[in-house]
Amino acid sequence: MLKTKIKNKQSGLILYGITPPKKGTTVEKIVEISKAQIDRLKDLDIDGLVLYDIADEVSRTQVERPFPFMETLDCFEYSEQYLKTLDVSKIIYRSVGKYDDKSLTRFVNDSATGDYLSVFVGASSKDQKVSLSIKEAYDLKNNLDSDLILGGVTISERHQKYHKEHLNVFRKMQNGCEFFVSQGVYDVTASKNFLSDYYYYGKENNIELAPIFFTLTPCGSAKTLEFMKWLGINIPRWLENELINSSDILQKSVDFCEQAWLELKAFADEKNIPIGCNIESVAIRKVEIDASIELLKRIQKSNRNA
Repeated sequence: MLKTKIKNKQSGLILYGITPPKKGTTVEKIVEISKAQIDRLKDLDIDGLVLYDIADEVSRTQVERPFPFMETLDCFEYSEQYLKTLDVSKIIYRSVGKYDDKSLTRFVNDSATGDYLSVFVGASSKDQKVSLSIKEAYDLKNNLDSDLILGGVTISERHQKYHKEHLNVFRKMQNGCEFFVSQGVYDVTASKNFLSDYYYYGKENNIELAPIFFTLTPCGSAKTLEFMKWLGINIPRWLENELINSSDILQKSVDFCEQAWLELKAFADEKNIPIGCNIESVAIRKVEIDASIELLKRIQKSNRNA
């Protein structure tokens, strides 16, 4: 089980991330979507499935959103109702600012009884109006004395700017987080800078490191690229040029994501830092989803050959 693997600080684990269907989708269409997701993943031997809780991040930036925000079905309810036959541990994201204490309490209690883990996500900006702060959410979960394994989010781009993302991670560990999932990685240097400070601070202070899952996201079009940048993913100028001017931007990005993983894994293995990857598609086009599955299979093969 993923819970045991995380507690054992196992490295090389592979997650796959999906978003539930949009609210208002007919039941017939939801059944069709969920069946396609199950058929796509059931034989891939992944360690866990991530289900994202999407929040409107309009307060985070003044830049216009490339794709309109559309609210999705509750990811825990979607998993319970439609993904039960997919025999894999599931990580349920919770954008905690959307929930009051009663609804979050109910989620923590209900999810603790199954093969679930969770990632709590705080506000995207200080201007975002929230029902619960991330600290209040941590306190609520800890006061419930729940067995639910809790994870947090880490963003290497923040480390480039403030040089203290590793301290944020250790603070979240004190609040009960046992693993972390990164934002999409296109700036490998930023991720290595974060890992380096994370490692040496842990070593200096005799703190055991929690596993870090680096998110890998294929990019299939200039529009998807703009959306990734809107999300806050830093794409170095040289790489953006290479992608935009490539004859096959999707294949180019898959190649880059694979090499990014190999570079991060080699760097982490040298220091015995437990890392894994979380593969996703931020777009809903079949060709981009298929590319994410190709990437997953490539990384599985590289792990077997290591």
